[in-house]
Amino acid sequence: MATFLSRHPPFDTLSAEALASVVKAAQIEHFPAGTVILQEQGEPARFLYVVRKGAVELLAEGRLYDLLDEGEAFGQFSLLDRESPTATVRAHEDTLCYLIDAEVADRVLGTAAGQTFVIGTLRERLAAGYDVASEPPGAPYRPVGGLLRRDVISAEPGMSVAEAAERMAAERVSSLLVPMRDGWGIVTDRDLRTRVLAQHRSADTPVEEIATFPVKTLAEDALAGEALLAMFAEGVHHFPVTQADGSVIGVVTDTDLMDVGRHTPFSIRSAIERSRTPEAVIAAGRELPDVVCALVAASSEPVGVGRVVALVVDALTRQLLILGIERFGEPPVPWAWLALGSAARHEQALRTDQDHALAYDPQDRSPEDIDRYFAELTAFVVDGLDQAGIPRCAGDVMASNPDLRRPIEKWVETLRGWILAPGRSGSVQSSILYDFRQVAGPLDAEPELERVIGEARDNEVFVRHLGRRALDDRPPTGFLRDLVVQRKGEHVGRLDVKRGGIVIVGNLARVHAVRAGVSAKGTLDRLKGAAAAGVIEPDVARGLAETFRFLWDVRLRHQAAQVRAGQPPDDFVDPSTLGSVTRRGLKEAFSVIARAQRSVALELGVRRP
Repeated sequence: MATFLSRHPPFDTLSAEALASVVKAAQIEHFPAGTVILQEQGEPARFLYVVRKGAVELLAEGRLYDLLDEGEAFGQFSLLDRESPTATVRAHEDTLCYLIDAEVADRVLGTAAGQTFVIGTLRERLAAGYDVASEPPGAPYRPVGGLLRRDVISAEPGMSVAEAAERMAAERVSSLLVPMRDGWGIVTDRDLRTRVLAQHRSADTPVEEIATFPVKTLAEDALAGEALLAMFAEGVHHFPVTQADGSVIGVVTDTDLMDVGRHTPFSIRSAIERSRTPEAVIAAGRELPDVVCALVAASSEPVGVGRVVALVVDALTRQLLILGIERFGEPPVPWAWLALGSAARHEQALRTDQDHALAYDPQDRSPEDIDRYFAELTAFVVDGLDQAGIPRCAGDVMASNPDLRRPIEKWVETLRGWILAPGRSGSVQSSILYDFRQVAGPLDAEPELERVIGEARDNEVFVRHLGRRALDDRPPTGFLRDLVVQRKGEHVGRLDVKRGGIVIVGNLARVHAVRAGVSAKGTLDRLKGAAAAGVIEPDVARGLAETFRFLWDVRLRHQAAQVRAGQPPDDFVDPSTLGSVTRRGLKEAFSVIARAQRSVALELGVRRP
């Protein structure tokens, strides 16, 4: 039993002694097929159940939501809350389960790894529509394996590009798979245009010389929504699809995914890039809420949806810059448009605003002439984004603000000054600029700014200031972990899931990334990098990552429901509208955040405000 449990969460990180106590408190029970193990609205669970052999069904209001097999646990939600199960658990076939005593299970689920397990399974249930009291999800996208239209069409590595083009035309496909070096490469019709014709290469060039290798693949059971996010984020149009044994069974394309629905990231980006007037760009941008709502309805990975929003805003920005330059003429000097904050991290939701800056190389041009030009250009872009549904920043953190248009050396000087002697306002400003990403422009601004950021790791004062900023806000949990809601103002009785959770995790990830010298921009990548560098315990990093995903899921579902109801989206969630599973998830998530804040306070020797 110990060996089996040690391979599955939440038991896989327990010490030998703790695992032995679990085994000692466990029973074994057999459930014939069709046996109801836990009844929806019935008696609370008295054990944490782990499937040893067989499988169990999860049903809510008689509808099948999930199937759990060997190594998966159930009963944890009812056990933790001491309340009736929110779903019926029934043996799908003859099933053997380990039953772990409530007292021991409570100790396991109370560890960092246990909380990570609970939040992760809660998010999976939410995505599956398990929490029936919450907004019902739309019809999920089909697995990509069901979208394949053709068997694998391949080309030998030595085949000439001319022969490859002939085969594509004959088979009416836009790609060929190429077996290469114990793996697969891929050649697409775009490769033929950009890597052969555009470079004036010979038609006799072997396809292996232009193939992308190794090619990224998707499992056949991956949802089309996941494929859509991955394809859009990677900037590719083809994904080979594999079976469980790793063999490739076909290729799914962006065209296959567009068939899923009208509102896709590809369609909106294509419309933006084809726009020749500001009005057309604005009209295309206003389709973004429909795209996000479709992705949320498809239970797409929530942080990936935030990346899609950011990439669409990037496309809007670039096209408005192109049109602005056509209107105002070529810029007088090399420049770089920098996304800041959540935009830089690719973490934008339906409620988002503009955060950006502009850097330039002044060369020998007049500062007045330079600023006069960029004042017009940035105002044009800011106004276009605003009309497209991306409102102006209330704090004026935008390139249209003269203070946010600076020569690159001034940005370097300012950022270095904030790091060396931050003060409260300096650390707040540098924490915003610390998250930057170049979106457009010929000036390569990132390397110089990255070098300054690299210096922050060795500045203890700056790290402590960032640590304090990670403690500025507290998660909304009170006595006995009750949820604390807004007590006055416009949002009375609601939870601020952004400021009370998402922002805090982002700030914690930032300070750990600075300490570790991690250059990644995204919150999840920062946590992963900091854990790999040893500055944060892996269990804590995983817990914060699952918390971040869960809160993003709650946030996006809430905002999508508001958009569908014709309301402006916000980050204030009414707990009374949530099912018990989601409420439990929020309590666990906020508890994980509070624990991580206490660790930072102890490690850096800083106090909460």
